[in-house]
Amino acid sequence: MLDGLRLVAALAVAGFHLTAAWRIDGAREPAYFLPHLTHVTIYGFLGVELFFLISGFVIGMSSWNRSLGDFFTSRVSRLYPAYWACVLITAAVVTLAPIDGGVTVTGKPGIREIAANLTMLQEPLGVPAVDTVYWTLFVELRFYLLFAALAAFGLTYRRVVLFCAIWMTVAAIGPALGSTAITVIAIPQYAPYFIAGIAAFLIHRFGRSALLLGIYGFAWLLGVERVSDRVSDIDPGFHVPVWPGLLIVTLSFAAVLVVALGWTDRIRWRVLTVAGALTYPFYLLHQRIGYTLIRHGYEATRLPAWVLVLGAVVLLLGLSWLVHRLVERPLAKRIRTSLRHALAELRAASAADAKGVTLPRQAREGRLVRSARGREEK
Repeated sequence: MLDGLRLVAALAVAGFHLTAAWRIDGAREPAYFLPHLTHVTIYGFLGVELFFLISGFVIGMSSWNRSLGDFFTSRVSRLYPAYWACVLITAAVVTLAPIDGGVTVTGKPGIREIAANLTMLQEPLGVPAVDTVYWTLFVELRFYLLFAALAAFGLTYRRVVLFCAIWMTVAAIGPALGSTAITVIAIPQYAPYFIAGIAAFLIHRFGRSALLLGIYGFAWLLGVERVSDRVSDIDPGFHVPVWPGLLIVTLSFAAVLVVALGWTDRIRWRVLTVAGALTYPFYLLHQRIGYTLIRHGYEATRLPAWVLVLGAVVLLLGLSWLVHRLVERPLAKRIRTSLRHALAELRAASAADAKGVTLPRQAREGRLVRSARGREEK
């Protein structure tokens, strides 16, 4: 069910970007082309909040009873393969078919920009992103680092609850302190969603309790408070009421809680697995390539905007499937195997070093292969 929610979130964000966040012909406001639809899709940017909620749940679920090395391996192999492909595809498209006017990001990325983007650290490096949707990935990376620090000590119910309580406190009071360090590390704007996702996972694994529901409810209250500023920052050329944003965030919290309580456990449709596979590459590809497809399509055909948007979404979903099947799946498997080999070698060398023993190269490689094979069998 979480896979289905993820695709809903990605489509919502795409709806916002492709219908309300730019000017289709480079000049006229979005409402000129889609006067009724834009008043709904304008709230699609809140799909990001749902992404973060789900991320907290999934990270808790995928890292429980696993080592820090396993956590690192799973995150790297999950995030980077599709990301590398999407950065290169987007860079190629915007270089070969550039557009400007009425878009949030223009220009052709150079080798330096592309190289920095491939690290996923373009924001702290001060390099422009190939696509502005990548900003959420740096938020995710900071969350992973915080959770990895906890995982290094071992994940237990008590430690994770304490982690959520401390992080929630810092997120609540952080903005009042005016500290850049707290803003960067604690992510106060989006921390409530990750925390709620973690609490939802604990509810799913250990059962509901007043403590976990209290954490979840407090995170919702913080989220509702923070989302008002997010909605107020949107300026599409028409009035955007805040209350639908509050409702959407509330429904997002409710949907994830329903999953946590196990009320959707019987839903095992294969289409949900497909939805989960498409979500990440679609999110990474949709904005700049979508703009390019729609703008050139409009200039060439003058078709109605809704037809062009729908066509772009369908094409991007198809491209996302190809990225998943041809790049993400095979490359992720290779990365997992390589990282497991490397970590096994590191553990073997560390154990030998602690005993003051230098392993022959053949012995190190033999131990490495046996360890890697054992982990693959599991």
